[in-house]
Amino acid sequence: QVQLVESGGGLVQAGGSLRLSCAASGRSFSLYVMGWFRQPPGKEREFVTAIRWSGGSTYYADSVKGRFTMSRDNAKNTVYLQMNSLKPEDTAVYYCAAAPYSAGSIYYPKNYNYWGQGTQVTVSS
Repeated sequence: QVQLVESGGGLVQAGGSLRLSCAASGRSFSLYVMGWFRQPPGKEREFVTAIRWSGGSTYYADSVKGRFTMSRDNAKNTVYLQMNSLKPEDTAVYYCAAAPYSAGSIYYPKNYNYWGQGTQVTVSS
């Protein structure tokens, strides 16, 4: 019933761009933090970026600052991740997630209780 669905992943050459989408449904996320995480092959899931659904500051991992931008479209119940200047090390499965305000640090995956299925991003050199 509650669902987050990512799309937009694919194969791109280094230096290229992709835009990921996360469509939310099934409940109101107005009191939630929306985040993007990624999991490179053989590695732990890591924080990428997050924003409150209701708006406010956007937070980015140091590794993506200046290259990735998170945005929202409330009318479409969708959040986006614009990825520019992609590098091979950005290769990962990217996940959209939602966390209640009260859950704890936005940087820890364990604090997010809703997750999308993931979308593969592969950056070739």
